[in-house]
Amino acid sequence: MGEWGFLSSLLDKVQSHSTVIGKVWLSVLFIFRIMILGAGAEKVWGDEQSNMVCNTKQPGCKNVCYDHAFPISHVRFWVLQIIFVSTPTLIYLGHVVHVLHKENKMREQEASHSRSDSVKVPKYSDGKGHVQIKGNLLGNYITSILFRIILEVAFIVGQYYLYGFIMEPRVVCSRAPCPFTVECFMSRPTEKTVFILFMLAVSCVSLLLNVVELFYLACSRSSRRKSVKAGPHVNSDSPKGPI
Repeated sequence: MGEWGFLSSLLDKVQSHSTVIGKVWLSVLFIFRIMILGAGAEKVWGDEQSNMVCNTKQPGCKNVCYDHAFPISHVRFWVLQIIFVSTPTLIYLGHVVHVLHKENKMREQEASHSRSDSVKVPKYSDGKGHVQIKGNLLGNYITSILFRIILEVAFIVGQYYLYGFIMEPRVVCSRAPCPFTVECFMSRPTEKTVFILFMLAVSCVSLLLNVVELFYLACSRSSRRKSVKAGPHVNSDSPKGPI
């Protein structure tokens, strides 16, 4: 799990700058993807190529058959999936850090000038570093969710076309240098199928959370616009919310 430490620490910083549903998505990513992958899946797969048994001893045949059946290892595929799906969120975090740095400078300028001077007032954050998701920040946040949805769907479809969602115990191969149609047998196919279906279910839950968060943001923005249009009919002391 040590190699995941840097990514986990970065994603942990996003927690305070996300919606409630975004926090749930990050929890699913941490617990059911990164932790399960590091603690269980890597041990179940191990060196799957050397554990595969073929009914021939022709040199190179087993390597070719494994490469034909599994162009990329399941574990490495899931590692790529986690990294790619996390990237839009990390870009959003970079935008948040930039906004906080910029607005902290505004506060320093405001403190060094008199109130009569025209100084830009921070609009995204307060003095405690709490960020309000609105404006350009909201647009970046929505864009990151859209890219997460696209990437989740792409990896689910990619996994289906690469090797499906069931670990077949028998692999049939007739590629050179195999002298004839060779049958190879995978180790622990049932246990691996359980992990494949589990990771697929987590991907679907993650995808669902992203879609729900989009609707949540759209509804929150719509309600805020209605309250702004209402004008004097709405109490000016009421909280504005996160968006």
